[in-house]
Amino acid sequence: MAYPGKAARRGDGRIAVGLAVQQRLNEVGCGPVDVDGVFGGQTESSVRLLQTRRGLLPDGVVGPLTWEVLFAEPRVPRTDAPVPLLRVTLEKAATQLGVRETPGTPNRGPEVDAYLRRVGLDPAGGFAWCQAFVYWCFDEAAKSLLWPNPCVRTAGVLRHWVDAPPATRVHADRAFDDPALVRPGAVFVIDHGSGRGHAGLVTAVVGGEIETIEGNTNLRGSREGDGVLARVRTLGEINVGFVDYGR
Repeated sequence: MAYPGKAARRGDGRIAVGLAVQQRLNEVGCGPVDVDGVFGGQTESSVRLLQTRRGLLPDGVVGPLTWEVLFAEPRVPRTDAPVPLLRVTLEKAATQLGVRETPGTPNRGPEVDAYLRRVGLDPAGGFAWCQAFVYWCFDEAAKSLLWPNPCVRTAGVLRHWVDAPPATRVHADRAFDDPALVRPGAVFVIDHGSGRGHAGLVTAVVGGEIETIEGNTNLRGSREGDGVLARVRTLGEINVGFVDYGR
């Protein structure tokens, strides 16, 4: 649909514009929004969500740029892991959603301790555990399939990237240019500088965004959060790349 020549915002009386915006917000995963043509608070909140996800100013107004992003070609999600190991790894990860550290004890808790022990660390060391969580998921999947675990056994995010077989690595610039290279079950790798990183599992790929399950995070996406959460990130956030053990 072509841009209507005037920004759409809360209180806009153009029913046809409101209907088009609401329907499209639902299609791109920024709903649910009632498709009634009334541009109210619910629609404005969903527009803000879209803008936040795409790195736009989250003002809730559908101007020319937001309109262009919203009405781009339909983005078909890719949600099926390409091989059984990756599919089962994601299933194992999903069972851990909601795991939290013990309150007042950073980087500790029954499940967190188990992740760290799986990579050979003493949990009493207070280690960051996002990569240990990734390894645990792969290890649980490999055991259930009676397959060897290909994932590098480490709690170090950047060490994992360096030690992963070259054929499994998809560098960030290539992934940004061609999102089709990123597949469900891949491990995303972010470098935060000073040897610190963050990693998690890709559960779905939708256009220029990935849906994830990641440990040691929070709703803001911190690398020093306190739980296992499902999140949405843009490909632009991933500045190192992806490790795909299905390759």
